[in-house]
Amino acid sequence: MTGPTDSTDRRPSRGVALLFVFMALALVFTVWTLFGEPRQQKSEPISIGAPITLADQYGHRGGGDALAGKFLLVTFGYTFCPDVCPTILRDMSAAVDLLGDEGEKVVPVFITIDPERDTQERMKDYAAHFHPRLLAFTGTPEEIAATAGDFHIYYARSQMETGPDDYLMDHTALVYLMAPDGHFITHFPYGITPENMMIVMEQHL
Repeated sequence: MTGPTDSTDRRPSRGVALLFVFMALALVFTVWTLFGEPRQQKSEPISIGAPITLADQYGHRGGGDALAGKFLLVTFGYTFCPDVCPTILRDMSAAVDLLGDEGEKVVPVFITIDPERDTQERMKDYAAHFHPRLLAFTGTPEEIAATAGDFHIYYARSQMETGPDDYLMDHTALVYLMAPDGHFITHFPYGITPENMMIVMEQHL
């Protein structure tokens, strides 16, 4: 006659139970690691700027020797711009002059985003209204697009126009301060005063 079955005979040993617990915890940790918290990836620094290879108002590719060893104040715009571009160029010019003798280390640069109308001759006439060392660059549409891309500049023909040759351009309105070795230092927003621009430049010259 078979006696009562001892219930403890069917219980897993303590070691086996602990193994199950550890396996469950390991599974939970693995799932949490993979899906519970997003992994942080190292972001690559954004590269801004590149050597300018466009032709200036004098026909010199890349500005000739005028840019060698100089800090650059670079802005993009167009000569038919009604207010923003002339304001930026006026303030850039004033900031360079406020630097006094140190201003000789800085070359203001204006790059068109409207090459269809901004010819070399027009850029030359336009630049003469601002700083005597201002270099104004133009080129083919493809060259302008490539240079604007190097500086992460947005531009597009505005939908508001009154004729085929009478239109506005939408574009990024920033001024970039570039070091003599070509690397990006900082940028200035539209509306910054020449005094504040000068103060920042002083810290890097």
